[in-house]
Amino acid sequence: MTEKRDLRIVFMGTPDFAVATLKALLENDYNVVGVITAPDRKAGRGQKLKASAVKEFALEHNLNILQPKNLKAESFIEELKALNANLQIIVAFRMLPKVVWQMPEYGTFNLHASLLPQYRGAAPIHWAIINGEKKTGVTTFFIDEKIDTGAIILSEETNISESTTVGELHDELMTIGSNLVIKTVQRIEEGDVTTSIQPKSEDLKTAYKLNRDNCKINWSKDLDTIYNKIRGLNPFPTAWCYLDNNEEELLSIKLYGVEKEYETHNFEAGLIISDRTELKVSCQGGYIIVKEMQLPGKRKMDIKSLLNGFEFSKNAKLL
Repeated sequence: MTEKRDLRIVFMGTPDFAVATLKALLENDYNVVGVITAPDRKAGRGQKLKASAVKEFALEHNLNILQPKNLKAESFIEELKALNANLQIIVAFRMLPKVVWQMPEYGTFNLHASLLPQYRGAAPIHWAIINGEKKTGVTTFFIDEKIDTGAIILSEETNISESTTVGELHDELMTIGSNLVIKTVQRIEEGDVTTSIQPKSEDLKTAYKLNRDNCKINWSKDLDTIYNKIRGLNPFPTAWCYLDNNEEELLSIKLYGVEKEYETHNFEAGLIISDRTELKVSCQGGYIIVKEMQLPGKRKMDIKSLLNGFEFSKNAKLL
């Protein structure tokens, strides 16, 4: 039996999604010699400096933390070298310069929340739901010069139901992903890694970065497209649109929980149909039934509570 390698791991990550993996590494008694995460950022109304989720976890466990602004800075490269790591693990972090990912003896691998080569990019969990996929998964791969293109180590898939939101899928993939990282580390530890080159395909879907423009709902689209987009952005960063309530200005609203109802009708797209307990919005092929909505300056509310205190005009529309 081959003797296991003595691993010295540097972990790089920033959001909640990465914390589960760092936690799993510690629970499996791996030697994490350093944690690299984003610098603290100003957040909230008071614009106070806020640490990343990974930093907060690392502080609780007395781990060595580095927060470089520039990953190519000589001072950071020297600090990283001084950790004498032989494996680097990346989960939801920035693109690394070659001098960083080439440094450790056993390589640098990344956990990506899709079944590569599909959904390379910044928001794979969101776009899988927005595009109506029935399955997705997680992949570990060794980093190379391009984004999410390196040799695949392991992958694991899971199903996406008709009602799954991005919040639910995020949490599921976070758990599946942390387990896959441990399996990957075990293979590296045992010197038993086989990789496969990512298959080339002309039918690749991209996980574009989300912004205000591509989170807006277009009510002229068909029912399934709108439904998938709203749940693919619920609860973050959230689908939005304008409400024309026959007032002087349009209101910018956010949409959370929704259901769909297939029906042939002749209503114009975006028309609101409501009584005191239900709110439906017409679109091509049926209606979106809104269960949760947020008006500007208000908290998110279930639709019955909202209808108790807010009145939609007779010809109110979502634009």
